[in-house]
Amino acid sequence: MPTGTPIQAAPPPPKAGPLTTLRNWFFAGVVVAAPIGITIWLVWSFVSFVDQHIKPLIPKAWNPETYLDFGLPGLGIVIAVAGLVVLGALAANLFGRWALRKGEQVVARVPLVRSIYAMLKQVIETFASNDASSFKETVLIEYPGKGLWVIGFITSRKPDPEILATVPDAVGVIVPTSPNAAMGQLVYVSPERLVRLEMSVEKAAKLVISFGILNETQDLGARPSDQIGK
Repeated sequence: MPTGTPIQAAPPPPKAGPLTTLRNWFFAGVVVAAPIGITIWLVWSFVSFVDQHIKPLIPKAWNPETYLDFGLPGLGIVIAVAGLVVLGALAANLFGRWALRKGEQVVARVPLVRSIYAMLKQVIETFASNDASSFKETVLIEYPGKGLWVIGFITSRKPDPEILATVPDAVGVIVPTSPNAAMGQLVYVSPERLVRLEMSVEKAAKLVISFGILNETQDLGARPSDQIGK
């Protein structure tokens, strides 16, 4: 029979002490409780903020809390949503469109206010439009220098003519900053400098917010040859 040094089994890993076990349980609890707690806190803060500013506008005779012995959290949000629905209904009819047009004519005569109003209106209408293509494509872009790749979101395929005069076929891309994906730098680049990703905007935003910690590589489908055309 062949002889040789017998293969010894690997020693079992040392058992964790009670302090190590408690520490692991503690961090496991933090991982579970932190997202839930932060979400509840953000929702509650938003509800409280809206209630604080909307409830004082409700006439006392119409406020349900006048006849109750307890408060109604979220009442301000309900009133705000109902008010916006009514405002939208009024703005959709003939008289509402006429009144809105007259109001915009008045605003257009105020130098600073007209610029702010026009900008906000255009941004909100873009996000509210069902046909808007903004923030629906995720790309990679070399920014701020060669060899440095960052995630970007296409915001405009039809920039201002003055921009197109300098960069033909330019594409507007927002380069988000971590951890706030809603903020970033707007850049205009040629389509051939962009690499399309088969990644949803939501997942890309999570990747930016988490500083790249979240592992979404299985959903990342970068295709260097897939240029962003018009």
